[in-house]
Amino acid sequence: MSDITRRSLITRGSAVAAGAVAGGGLLATPASASEKTSGLTPGQALARLRAGNRRYVASRAAGPNRSRGRRVAQAEGQTPFASILSCSDSRVPPELVFDRGLGDLFIVRLAGNVTSPEGVGSLEFAAEEFGVPLIVVMGHEACGAVKATKTALEDPNFKASENVGALAKSIAPSVEAAKKAGAKDIVESAINFNAKRQARILRQNPVLAPRIADGRLAIVSARYDLETGRVSFL
Repeated sequence: MSDITRRSLITRGSAVAAGAVAGGGLLATPASASEKTSGLTPGQALARLRAGNRRYVASRAAGPNRSRGRRVAQAEGQTPFASILSCSDSRVPPELVFDRGLGDLFIVRLAGNVTSPEGVGSLEFAAEEFGVPLIVVMGHEACGAVKATKTALEDPNFKASENVGALAKSIAPSVEAAKKAGAKDIVESAINFNAKRQARILRQNPVLAPRIADGRLAIVSARYDLETGRVSFL
């Protein structure tokens, strides 16, 4: 092989390697990427969640903030840029849905994404302790808690434990709202009503409301589609 040919191969090989690094190929794992997560505005935090969900839907997850360095840094203290109040459903993992990593999201998961005292207290803590600028209340398609609540309201023989009954009591106003609105699919409509209602409850919270008033915090509602993976903000 001539020197010219060898040099050509080396040059081409270097270019390919450089392209792999620049394009996130084998030599640059996306999971090693690190992003700033503190000091964001509510709008910036929301934009970051939207971008992450677009990647997830397109099956092009970047997997940011999952490196060893990120683990070590977050061991010293977490820096979440958003709080998520979502359902406990195993098909709705917020870190994956929004393509986020370690220390990015402060997550409260309760069946029916309801605002229980414990859950609200956790969200208050995230806002005050970490200055989280955004809270997303996220319902999802085919929510079992909403289905069960509809059944409980319509079936006088429906039996549930005291704790499950408390969940249904929190969701019931949204089921009734869907019926009053004349929705064709009561459950799917109630899922949206419920996410928006729980967000309204949080906006009236005495700890969170002042932060909303001065622009430090925004609270929005959303819905996750199980088949597409898409999050729609309501």
